[in-house]
Amino acid sequence: MTRAHLVPAAAAQRRPTVALLLGLALAFCLAVLSIQSSFFAAPGAPGRRLDLDAGDVRELAGFQSRVQQCVASRGLGLTADIIDHCKLVLKFPEGTNSTWYNTQFRIFEPLEYKYDVCEAILLWEQYRNMTTVLTREYLDVRPDGWLDYAAKRIAQLGADKCYNRTLCEELLSILLPAKPPFHPRQFATCAVVGNSGDLLKTEFGQEIDAHDAVFRDNEAPVNEKYAKHVGLKRDFRLVVRGAARNMAPILKGSSDEALIIKSLTHKEINAVIKELPNPVYLFQGIVLRRGAKGTGMKSIELALSMCDIIDMYGFTVDPGYTEWTRYFSAPRKGHNPLQGRAYYQLLECLGVIRIHSPMRAQRVEDWSDIPSKEEIRRAHAAAFRLKKHETGQPAEQGPFSNCKVWGTVDPDYGPVSGTSDMSEVRKNSNYSKWELLPLEKLRREAQEHYIQMDGVSLYKMDGNKLDDLVCVRHQRSSS
Repeated sequence: MTRAHLVPAAAAQRRPTVALLLGLALAFCLAVLSIQSSFFAAPGAPGRRLDLDAGDVRELAGFQSRVQQCVASRGLGLTADIIDHCKLVLKFPEGTNSTWYNTQFRIFEPLEYKYDVCEAILLWEQYRNMTTVLTREYLDVRPDGWLDYAAKRIAQLGADKCYNRTLCEELLSILLPAKPPFHPRQFATCAVVGNSGDLLKTEFGQEIDAHDAVFRDNEAPVNEKYAKHVGLKRDFRLVVRGAARNMAPILKGSSDEALIIKSLTHKEINAVIKELPNPVYLFQGIVLRRGAKGTGMKSIELALSMCDIIDMYGFTVDPGYTEWTRYFSAPRKGHNPLQGRAYYQLLECLGVIRIHSPMRAQRVEDWSDIPSKEEIRRAHAAAFRLKKHETGQPAEQGPFSNCKVWGTVDPDYGPVSGTSDMSEVRKNSNYSKWELLPLEKLRREAQEHYIQMDGVSLYKMDGNKLDDLVCVRHQRSSS
């Protein structure tokens, strides 16, 4: 008798029940899909509109499954539970240290976090086309940019608005380029390097230095002592205003490294800037209500506005992580690590970043479990159409579909950053490495993007909205 004939009678009796349950499960899934499709179709809309929305829901549901598989493969114990075609929950495994205390909300961190993948993919793909450095043209074009917004970027102003524009221009001009100093797609590969003590368990130094550009945070030292762990290459440094006061010794020996202040400026910081040989700018990114906070998240925003591929090092917060560490000093507690770890994992599975961690023993460069660019493109298009349909807007896609404010400036408008009262050291800042770079010197992908965008610069305006961009044309007044 064959093995197939050795099935117990009870099991044979259960077969119809199993088949029935599977049939009911399939029917339930189809019913849910139908309900979701009808939810996104406008009342009284023709059948073709219903089919289009159903197709978008199916596309996003399939993408959610790919994200779920990616988290299972790369999440080091994290799992993704799908709620619907847009929403999922990332969960940490049992045994994860859950004693992290969130001082802002006075609660212990939970072990699961809900995310909207449709919102996330729309937001982060938008950053690939944006400018994330504050410029004079942005303040000029944005409605009441000088009166309202400029005041938010100056500490100790003594007023909630720039009623005295001359004073505000004086305080901001030292780090305010006329136009975007950096271009989308300017670099092929970039490394964003954090400050985690787990970097001392690695020898990523040469790998980090092999990138086209390297982004570092705050006071992190770059020297021979830590070279094998974090490398020596220095291109961009994003700092909070407290760290900006201490930059002179940190930046010593790296006069080309661009310093980008994350939050605010004021007279004390300006006095320090005037003695630095480095190009200095002010970060334009808005504080978004996302799944993680901190300089690391801002560094990703900054890098994504210039780079095709972002490799992330030194932000390890994995299951079993029990203490804050820094590779160069005593630990300093800051942001809630579990939420950040979950959100970084989501970003990796959306193709935004690639995480490098000593927790991943197999460091084979295999990214096949991350959705492909084509899968991401289709999911982005489906999420865009559904988003527009929800708000009753035409689903016309294109690089300027989210432009809320338009303005035009002359391409020769304004000087590079800096003021006439700079020190001799500051007057010799190497802005030519960035602001004076001609288009023909950019890599082919950056040139193609510039042509596709017709030379228009995109800026975020406020909050977490997707359709609130300030868009600036660069046209000669005679044209």
